[in-house]
Amino acid sequence: MTPGDPADPVFILAAPRSFSSVACAMLGQHPQTYGLPETHLFIADTLAGWWSRGSGESYQMQHGLFRAVAEIFFHEQTERSVALATGWLRRRAGHTAGMVLEELAWAVHPRALVEKSPSTAYSIESMRRADQLFPGARFIHLVRHPRTYGQSVLRYREALGRRVYRPRERAEQVGAVPQWIVDLATVPAGDGDGGRTDPQHGWYTLNRNVVTFLASVPAQRWVVVHGEDLLRQPESTTRRLAEWLGLRADEHAVASMLHPERSPFARFGPSGARLGNDIFFLERPALRPSRATPAGLDGALDWLPDGGGFAPEVRDLARHLGYA
Repeated sequence: MTPGDPADPVFILAAPRSFSSVACAMLGQHPQTYGLPETHLFIADTLAGWWSRGSGESYQMQHGLFRAVAEIFFHEQTERSVALATGWLRRRAGHTAGMVLEELAWAVHPRALVEKSPSTAYSIESMRRADQLFPGARFIHLVRHPRTYGQSVLRYREALGRRVYRPRERAEQVGAVPQWIVDLATVPAGDGDGGRTDPQHGWYTLNRNVVTFLASVPAQRWVVVHGEDLLRQPESTTRRLAEWLGLRADEHAVASMLHPERSPFARFGPSGARLGNDIFFLERPALRPSRATPAGLDGALDWLPDGGGFAPEVRDLARHLGYA
């Protein structure tokens, strides 16, 4: 890379409900980086494919990229700038995902982009697409303990279900309960016990995807980070990440990363682009160490009525990722 080139992006690979919104906002507050909302760019080869996927999803997939383009190129997040951003993206329908992200990277140069769309972890093909388009990129596998992950998924599903019946302005922000959270909370339909509430299967599938992908990436380009460490020990964890990324790790840089609420995407956006990040984070974009509760791999799971525990493959993967 020459001094005039845009910096290689940093991709956070994580299952939903793994602290990725706060992690991206924290890293994005470093003086040498820029944290994006969820762009979901790598679910398709081209932006035309991205538009097509977005129109069929049960959640507001496009909001994050609308907000990013509005903020970066039109310097504000308003209904007008979102309309301008929509036109900007439609004019680039034939562009690859990489071309669009590269334009964003040039616009924030010399800062490096940090991107965290959970949809990327759903598909090894999506992760490989990001790697092939940006062969110098770094990958952070952000993982959460499967027990607290499962509890969080179920709380999130319940909370979204309640919000559907709230006043109209809240429903406009949130919409109906999206299919992805329903899928994460239950055993896949193809399983003999399909439809049963048990979010450990979603944790296993998505984190196994990331582990499988990273096995093909040189070890110096990726790292595993426990979300709990980022919340409980934010200074030391962000300093280690900054050093690993080759960024400044002085007191000012580390202190900046302790304020995710300062991100321009740490609040609800304007009409037409309200979301683009985790709803709980948008409502309360603070660093909350209390969310990182200790948990173990042994014992019954409170969401299983038969008193069962983790499946052997879930326990093995969790131990492989550093949990006990």
